[in-house]
Amino acid sequence: MSTTEALERALAALRRERGPLAALRNIGIVAHIDAGKTTVTERILYYTGRTHKMGEVHDGESVMDFDPEERARGITIGSAATHCEWKGHRINLIDTPGHVDFTAEVERSLRVLDGAVGVFCAVAGVQPQSETVWRQANRYGVPRIAFVNKMDRPGADFERCLESMRRRLGAHPVAIVSPIGAEKDFAGLIDLIHGVQVLYDAEDMLGRDPRLQPLPESGPLREQYERGRQALLEALADHSDSIAERYLEGEPIGARELIETLRAATLLGLLTPVLCGSALRNKGVQRLLDAVVDLLPSPLDLGPIQGRPPRGGEPILLEPHPEAPLAALAFKTVADRTGELTYIRVYAGRLERGAQVWNATKGKLERIGRIYRMHAAQREMVDCLQAGEIGAVVGLKETLTGDTLCSRELPLVLGSVRFPEPVISQAIRPARSADKDKLADALSRLAKEDPTFRRFTDEETGEVIIAGMGELHLEILVNRLRRDYGLAIETGTPRVAYRQTLAGPVEVEARHVKQTGGHGQFAVARLRFEPLEDAEGEIIFEDTIVGGAIPREYIPSVEKGLREVCEQGGEVGFPITRFRAVLHDGKHHPVDSSDLAFQEAGKLAMRLALEAAGTVLLEPKMRFEVQTPEEYLSAIIGDLNARRAEIAEIGAEGELKFVRGKIPVAETFAYTTTLRSLSQGRATSSMEPCEYAPVPRQLAERIYEEARRARRAAAAV
Repeated sequence: MSTTEALERALAALRRERGPLAALRNIGIVAHIDAGKTTVTERILYYTGRTHKMGEVHDGESVMDFDPEERARGITIGSAATHCEWKGHRINLIDTPGHVDFTAEVERSLRVLDGAVGVFCAVAGVQPQSETVWRQANRYGVPRIAFVNKMDRPGADFERCLESMRRRLGAHPVAIVSPIGAEKDFAGLIDLIHGVQVLYDAEDMLGRDPRLQPLPESGPLREQYERGRQALLEALADHSDSIAERYLEGEPIGARELIETLRAATLLGLLTPVLCGSALRNKGVQRLLDAVVDLLPSPLDLGPIQGRPPRGGEPILLEPHPEAPLAALAFKTVADRTGELTYIRVYAGRLERGAQVWNATKGKLERIGRIYRMHAAQREMVDCLQAGEIGAVVGLKETLTGDTLCSRELPLVLGSVRFPEPVISQAIRPARSADKDKLADALSRLAKEDPTFRRFTDEETGEVIIAGMGELHLEILVNRLRRDYGLAIETGTPRVAYRQTLAGPVEVEARHVKQTGGHGQFAVARLRFEPLEDAEGEIIFEDTIVGGAIPREYIPSVEKGLREVCEQGGEVGFPITRFRAVLHDGKHHPVDSSDLAFQEAGKLAMRLALEAAGTVLLEPKMRFEVQTPEEYLSAIIGDLNARRAEIAEIGAEGELKFVRGKIPVAETFAYTTTLRSLSQGRATSSMEPCEYAPVPRQLAERIYEEARRARRAAAAV
């Protein structure tokens, strides 16, 4: 189907009257750190009447950043949900973090949202975390509009930001407003759809009542409008025959038709409408709200929700309707003083207080306790959540992030949420030995909340190890243990979360045969192993057993034993990953074979494979970008080269130079401090995890030896 046909079909669907659900918007605010997401959200809450005072991030008073760590640091750490109304439409809104260490919050939010607003800095344009969240939104097919913020800042350039979106995101941005002035002269907007000026008076500090004025018949503003309007019409004409014909024939095209066509193109991902303003100066946010209700989808616009039976089978389609069977996804869990608070998106049916529902992911029955609509840290109790709504439930005992709740009569599983693997770890211990059990309980609760947090005990040393997405991530988790759980915590030095894989293909035979009186243990497993280049973080286990050489019920036991060795990481404790294991033959005994025997055979097979093939050490790498004034560029490049960085691109954006590439996580500790010193505090950097790659052999041998020495020392203690 051509894009033109798809657009016409989408337009026909959007023009149908379909009840109150059509006036619901589930949106998220996403962007790079410091682009102004939370400030935009605070203005949205103020202009919609949800709050009566604008909370400021820099004063530690924002409504959405309610956690003490967020207010102290001036950054968003956890996604926060709220709801408001604008022009007869109800908006459920999630404000997400911009720091890469908390990318899981963005991932799980985008999984349940129908649309998103990408916020970009008018000075910096598309920044690294902007690229990350854009790719996440692409993965879930989330329609987006964009808001170019900070138009009042020195160096602000709206057109350069649009070009940055085209070049770095592969997006198709189309401006629906054009700025009047920039930097300190930023005074308002030209509305390219309605053909009016939107002006903000200096006396109206809150920006509540912008003035609408007609455009002059001639002059620079009229020319700016004509250029912007022409670009908008040409972008739409590429996908709409109706717009193309009328545009070429010079016929007038009304605002309503433009909005309808632009909305259909946005839902299909053909175009990204772009607005601009300065949230801090209270300019442009009302126009952004108009665009949210005019251009982003309702739950109805996205069509039926698709699930699948828990044990496989044909897809199940459910209409997003309150009378349909229940289908809901848990996307966040928060430890709470009254019990665990589970955030839920209801896709179909009703989730009612006191009802029993089926957790199809776990195969468990759950009872729904209290149900809330959330406004940041505040709660409004309701009796039920209907199709299309987002809320939170207290009292679920088995449900975790990614689990599906449904009716037992029609069990189905919705697509889950995929999270990146941790890249850094750290040993922790309670200052008082009496707090060991309390620490274990606290870590368990944190792990339920945060899917990118891992904790385990090193079998050889007895140390408790926590792992996460970066130094800031671990620092905040440790602070929570101290603040929320009253634990005195001692920490070790952060360590890189290395992985291992096999150095080459190998075939082994593992024989686990013991006779100690009575029933013995007998299991023989023959496996082929081969390393994988592209299976990041994966272990692929397959079997080609024929003729009953190993009974089917014992095959999962071989896999379980094999994976156990991989998790423990052998003698150095680095998990083993990125390989395929094929169980192709073996032997069993009708009396002496058991699950346990074949688990032991699986463990032995993995150890034999490691011994025969050898290992390759893998280290996590970060994709980085450094922005700096030109006079510091050479010193920064020299430092990056000394840190084993792979520099992929050096260029200029505005008055600043940038350096982009990849760098090992091991070389990033305290990098921000070094960068500040090299540039007298004028350079900035951003990083995000991107891959695991082999460590040079000589360095790998040194890392292995240090790991063995550290484990021996810890075990001795």
